[in-house]
Amino acid sequence: MTKKTIKEGIKLVRESFEASIQSLKEDVVEMMERVEDLLVKSVDSLLNKDINLARQVIELDDSIDEMQNDIEEKTIELIALQQPMAKDLRIIFSIAKIITDIERAGDFCVNIAKETIKIGNEAHIKPLVDIPKMREIILDMLRNSKISFINENSKLAYRVGREDELIDNLYKDIYTEILMMIHSDSKNINQGTKLLFVGRYLERMADHITNICERIIYIVDGDNVEIN
Repeated sequence: MTKKTIKEGIKLVRESFEASIQSLKEDVVEMMERVEDLLVKSVDSLLNKDINLARQVIELDDSIDEMQNDIEEKTIELIALQQPMAKDLRIIFSIAKIITDIERAGDFCVNIAKETIKIGNEAHIKPLVDIPKMREIILDMLRNSKISFINENSKLAYRVGREDELIDNLYKDIYTEILMMIHSDSKNINQGTKLLFVGRYLERMADHITNICERIIYIVDGDNVEIN
């Protein structure tokens, strides 16, 4: 076997590996987009008291779980069959962690849908203003974290992670307002508690997106950071 043949073989193996990494990245992006869709639908179901839409959210989450399992299997195969270099290993291990955070974000959308079903057609005890605001910020975080992942832009990832503070502040506002409503009228306890849960689920979603951003920074720069 000539040196040229060996070089060509190595090149082909490397190209195949890079194609596999790219395929993994595309799967991660699709998972993110599915969670975006779930987030929109779950909060819409709450705002519009749409029980059928809430049930749809619960069913759609299964596809996200399946994607997570598929991606995990692909990462294991890559490590077992290839010989990843340092940055390649960072990407593979980070993807394995990122999809766990994406899957958890999807679970929180399901939890919102379940609270919607429990509330049913009951009149809302207050205008739902802060919850839609939280959703829009989280959607923006999801979309920009996706862009930072695709483009390996660690600066954007850091900026997105910092937006978690906006969600924390909105959750504090919801928490304070609903607690005051519960204290002023015990009839508000049942639904008020459910709305507090919804706010908490959204706040936790933002935490998981921040985790994703930290993993993106690790992929790009090799730095383990804690943004907030």
